[in-house]
Amino acid sequence: MKILIISNNPLILRTWDGKIPVRYIDGSAPEVLLAVRDLCHLGYRLLTHPLSGSIKPNETPYKSVLLAGTCCGTDTESILLTENAIDVVQRFGPIRRNWQERELKDFQLVDASLLAGAAESAIADLKEI
Repeated sequence: MKILIISNNPLILRTWDGKIPVRYIDGSAPEVLLAVRDLCHLGYRLLTHPLSGSIKPNETPYKSVLLAGTCCGTDTESILLTENAIDVVQRFGPIRRNWQERELKDFQLVDASLLAGAAESAIADLKEI
């Protein structure tokens, strides 16, 4: 099973690239979710929820999602979860864009922390298969 991280967080790229493949999206958090949805249509399934954490979607510029490639077609649940996440993000409205550098670093760290536990667990589960 192929694991993949989709992220627009530069800290994720620096931390995980080489351990788990990272597809870096040079764009917004909503653009990350669109890329996740597209990959789910190509046979990937979600390993982390696209709206993980308790931060409202319009209050953070970063989003990272862990996916696994499957051999058995599309995972409808992953597609529906991602589509619902995209709808939620759209309802919350635009993301604030005038953060200071230290705030951006804090948001990167929070996003990376949310992903870390899930990624380590997924790697451990794959080793057992």
